[in-house]
Amino acid sequence: MFCFLPVSVIASDIQPARGLQLKGDMTQGSLIRGQVPVGHLVWLNDKPLKVSPDGYFAFGFGRDAELTQQLKWLDNKGAEHAQSLQLQPRTYDIQKIEGIPSQYVSPPKEVSERIQLDNRQVGKARTLDDERTDFYQDFIWPAAGPISGVYGSQRVFNGTPKRPHFGVDVAAATGTAVYAPANGIVTLFVPDMYYSGGTMIIDHGHGVSSTFLHLSKGHVEAGTTVKQGDLVAEIGATGRATGPHLDWRINWFKERLDPALLVPKR
Repeated sequence: MFCFLPVSVIASDIQPARGLQLKGDMTQGSLIRGQVPVGHLVWLNDKPLKVSPDGYFAFGFGRDAELTQQLKWLDNKGAEHAQSLQLQPRTYDIQKIEGIPSQYVSPPKEVSERIQLDNRQVGKARTLDDERTDFYQDFIWPAAGPISGVYGSQRVFNGTPKRPHFGVDVAAATGTAVYAPANGIVTLFVPDMYYSGGTMIIDHGHGVSSTFLHLSKGHVEAGTTVKQGDLVAEIGATGRATGPHLDWRINWFKERLDPALLVPKR
């Protein structure tokens, strides 16, 4: 699934002994993980990236990201390098969903404060810039079941166009186990958010996080360190859902990425 881009592909002006590696799909919606030799600094479009002491870093491209991006790095000899990254464009499906209760399509004013609080809690959890480098693992699927929704698709609820879907949906019965897709630390668990119902966020370091929505139950609390494969929650149909499923999302800070690009295809 992942392609390691050797230095000869990434940039022609740097020697392999001082090389840079990236893994990930060069496309819209993709999380890219990289490694440079110790002491290197890296920028994406002039924005400095966190580089771990052993040279790991991450960045991501949103659903509608510009197709040309600029990666720069300063090596441990003081030499500057730059390379243009060309992304592949994507097309997205339109998903029409009927049977959504009206209060979830056009929520009443009395729930606006609750929605704002939910958004603040999620937003705060996704600002964490932890030193962990768990994001560099090969991720696993957090739950078993057929895929019922894909990243990027335009959602139409009861005939009303809404925001695109920013996760991948796994359909399964309420109570089906949800496992940590990679190592991390739980930064949020709220059992009853308005839209997303039971909501959990696991931070994987450097701004990379997994979010699980519509959970019926959580098995871990905020502050818990988890290992890949640990039981963390159970699938449900809470919040704005027409049936039990897991909505799994990947973020790099505010950038919403495609989880399906991180795991084996089904």
